[in-house]
Amino acid sequence: MENSSFCRNGIVRLPPGFRFHPTDEELVDQYLKRKVLGLTLPSFIIPEIDLSKHDPWDLPGPMEQEKYFFNLKEAKYQTGSRNNRKAISGYWKATGRDKPVIISKNNQVVGMKKVLVFYKGKPLDHGSKTIWIMHEYRLNSGLIDNMNSYDWVLCRIFMKKRATKMEAESYIDFVRPCSSPESSCVTDVGGDLDDTSSRNIA
Repeated sequence: MENSSFCRNGIVRLPPGFRFHPTDEELVDQYLKRKVLGLTLPSFIIPEIDLSKHDPWDLPGPMEQEKYFFNLKEAKYQTGSRNNRKAISGYWKATGRDKPVIISKNNQVVGMKKVLVFYKGKPLDHGSKTIWIMHEYRLNSGLIDNMNSYDWVLCRIFMKKRATKMEAESYIDFVRPCSSPESSCVTDVGGDLDDTSSRNIA
């Protein structure tokens, strides 16, 4: 990826006029499934990252734009299926029911989509809700035989568009520069960050 003319200083800068606006179906079927199966991806725009080591405002790339990452899930406990969604300053909390991601041409359920909200603080203290949203996509368990491959998920992270101007400005004033020394490639493009956007709801 370092050899790509679109990647500079760890950020993918698409040519003017180009946008990375994948649908839920495309994210799961063309990116996540191919990642799990070890197949060639359509592009290397989506990097790998350990979300437990980052707060959402410290993720690589412009803070005000949506970002996509492959994340390797970590079990919260050695026994059980609950996932650890902690971060540096808080945690991701699931909200609502998971929604199926369906292949339009044959109505096959290829994956599931979970919506999470970031809370500052600790779960036992109930935390403080923020304006950061994450869509976490996982594969349908019936697609492949190797269950260990389902540790990979694809995450879309963004600031809630309906947040008030004061809320958004308070976060911009609060956040510090990205402390991660690692270089990651993310899209440096604009786009509608609304979590109810029809293009991203299956």
